[in-house]
Amino acid sequence: MSTPNRPKTKEEKNEVGTTKTFIYRENRRTRVFSSMALRITDGICPIFSSGSSRRAHNLHFSHLKSTRRLTSVATERRRYRAKVTATVNPYSNTEAARPEERKSLRDFLSEAENFYTSDSGDGGPPRWFSPLQCSSHAPGSPLLLYIPGMDGTGLGLIRQHRRLGEIFDVWCLHFPAMDRTPARDIVKLIERTVRSEYYRVPNRPIYIVGESVGACLALDVAASNPDIDIVLILANPVTRVNNFMLQPLSSLLETLPDEVPSLIEDNFGFREGKVSSPCIIFQTLIRIFPKNTLLWKLQLLKSASASAKSHIGRDQWLPNNGDIERLRFALPKCEVREFYNNGQFLFLEDGVDLATIIKISYYYRRGKILDYISDYTLPTPYELKEFEQSQRLLTAATAPVFLSTLDNGTVVRSLEGIPSEGPVLYVGNHMLFGLELRPAAIHFLKERNILLRGLAHPVMFTKKIGSKLPDMQMFDSARIIGAVPVSNMNFYKLLRSKAHVVLYPGGVREALHRKGEEYKLFWPEHSEFVRIASKFGARIIPFGAVGEDDLCQMVLDYNDQMKIPFLKNLIEEITHDTIKLRNDEEGELRNQDLHMPGFIPKIPGRYYVYFGKPIETKGREKELHDKEKAHEVYLEVKSEVERCMTYLKTKRETDPYRNILPRLLYYLSHGFSSQVPTFDLPNH
Repeated sequence: MSTPNRPKTKEEKNEVGTTKTFIYRENRRTRVFSSMALRITDGICPIFSSGSSRRAHNLHFSHLKSTRRLTSVATERRRYRAKVTATVNPYSNTEAARPEERKSLRDFLSEAENFYTSDSGDGGPPRWFSPLQCSSHAPGSPLLLYIPGMDGTGLGLIRQHRRLGEIFDVWCLHFPAMDRTPARDIVKLIERTVRSEYYRVPNRPIYIVGESVGACLALDVAASNPDIDIVLILANPVTRVNNFMLQPLSSLLETLPDEVPSLIEDNFGFREGKVSSPCIIFQTLIRIFPKNTLLWKLQLLKSASASAKSHIGRDQWLPNNGDIERLRFALPKCEVREFYNNGQFLFLEDGVDLATIIKISYYYRRGKILDYISDYTLPTPYELKEFEQSQRLLTAATAPVFLSTLDNGTVVRSLEGIPSEGPVLYVGNHMLFGLELRPAAIHFLKERNILLRGLAHPVMFTKKIGSKLPDMQMFDSARIIGAVPVSNMNFYKLLRSKAHVVLYPGGVREALHRKGEEYKLFWPEHSEFVRIASKFGARIIPFGAVGEDDLCQMVLDYNDQMKIPFLKNLIEEITHDTIKLRNDEEGELRNQDLHMPGFIPKIPGRYYVYFGKPIETKGREKELHDKEKAHEVYLEVKSEVERCMTYLKTKRETDPYRNILPRLLYYLSHGFSSQVPTFDLPNH
C-alpha cells in the first residue's frame, strides 16, 4: 500500500459542526447507525448530537495527560547552599481567567475565499493540510483527521484548532474548487491515509471528525476497516437524502445561467466593499459554490449518503428522544450528552469546546486502552474557573474551613501542612454524597497547585444501556478534577506516579448512610492500603470532615425506601446494573446498594475539613509488609480520622460564623471575596 503524502502546513480559520451518527465496533464487525445528532465512537462507543430542536445530544469520549502538576516551589541544593526557584501557580487567580480568543465566522469566510483563490482553477485531487495553530501537539498525540462538509475547505474546525492542536496531530482534508473526485475515490483516499498511519503507529487510535458529507465518508471508511482502532466524531451526517427535494433543486440549478453569480454581485454592490455581514457571507458562498461546483456537491452528497446508508440498519433521521433511546439500546456502550440552546453548527458556537468535552468525558486516549492516570490532562485555569462557578452556590452557602497540621503539631487554617511532593494518600470519612471533595479539590489547586485524584465508584464512569442510573454528564464536575474509578490497579498506578490520592475506606455505605449515621465510619475490618502505600513511601494523611448535619436533615433513608415496593425494586434494579464492590465483606459493609436518600435542606451552616499530621511510611516497607504491623497503622489512621471529626465537632461550637446570617453580614462589610473567620486555633 502506498503511503500518502503527509499534510502541508497552512493557516486557516473558523469552524463548523453539529453532530449525528456513529459506529460501534463489536466482535470485529462494524455496525453503523444514523441519527439526527452528533456522534463519536470507539470501542467504547460515544455519541454526540445536536438536533433540529436546537439541542445537541450525544457524546462519549475519554481523556488525557498525566497526574503531574506544576510545582509551586522547586528547591535545588548545590555546594551546601540552597537555591530556590519559584514558579507561578496558574490556578491562584482563576477569577481573572478568560477563554482563549477564537477565530470568527468572518475569519472562516475570509480564509475559505483565500483557499479557493489560491487554488487558481486547480482540479484536484483532494489533499491534506495541517493548520499552523495545531503545531504544538505533544509527542505521541493521536492523529485526528477532519473531513469537511459541503464547503470542502477543510476549515470547519477552525475555532477548535488551537485547543485540539494541543492534544492531537490534526490533519484537514481540502477539496480544490474545481475538484470532481467521486465519493468512492475520496473514501479510498481517506482509507489509504488511515491504513498508512495505522501501520506506521499501530498502537495509536485514529480520530476522524466528519461533517455533513464528510460524516458519510467517514462512516464508510470506518465500516470498511473494522480492524483499525478508529474513533469517529460525526457532525450532521446526511445519511438520507430527500430525492423529492434534491431532484427539483438540481434541475433548477441546471437551468440557471452561469452569469447569475456575477449579476447578483453587480446588483447588490458586493464589489464596492460597502456591504453588511450577511451580504459578505452571501458573496463568499457564491464564490465558493459556482453553479457547476454546487451541482457536483449535490451529486456527491447523494452518492455519499447512499453509501453510508448501506451500512445503516434503519433509514431514518433521529428527530426525537424516543429514537435516541432506541439507539442507546442498539449500542450497549454509548453515552448520550445533551447541549441545550445550541443549534446545528455546534462547533461554531460560543461556549462549545470540543477539547474540554473530550477531557470531561474521559474519551481521549493515546493508546489502545484508556489509562485513567497517564491519559489524564490537567484542567486549564479557565476550565477550573467554570468548575468553580458550578460549585459557587454550595461554596458560598457553606464557607468551608480547611485546617492542616504542621510537622511540629501546630494546626493552621491553610494547607501549609500538606506536603508538596507526592505520593501522598489522604484517608478520611465521607459526608453525604461526598460533598466535601469538590470544594477541597478547588482549594488544593488554588492554594497549593496540587491535584487531588479521588478514587470514585465506577458508577461515575460507566452506564449500561437502559439503566436508570443518572446520565454521565452529572459527574462531569468530578471527572474534570481527576476522579478515577476505584480499583487496586488504579490505586497502585496513582501512587507509582507520585500523585496525591484521596481514599474513602467507607465507600458507598458511608456516602449514602442512614439516619443518625452522619459521622459513623464503615471501614472494612482489614485493608491493604497501608501496605501498598509503604511500597512507594507514601505519606498517609488522615482527615475528618463535618458539617453535613448543618446543611440538611435526612427524612427518607435506605431503610425507609426498602419498605416501599416501587422504591425497593428501583434500588435493586439500579444496584444490579453497577459493578459490585466489597463482595468479600460481611454484613453492612457488604451492603453497597445505590439509592438517593431523601432529605430537606436546613438554613446553611458551615462545614469543616481537618487534615491531621502525616504518617510516614517511607523506609518502613519491610516493617509494614507484615500484616499485623500494617494493621496497627490502619487502626492508627482510623483513630486519627475519628479524632479529627471529634475536634471539629467540638471547635465549631465556638465558631461565631457557623450560621449563614453572621457570614452574610461579614460579606457585606468586607466583600464577598473575603475569607470569613472561624473559631480560634489553640496554637494561635
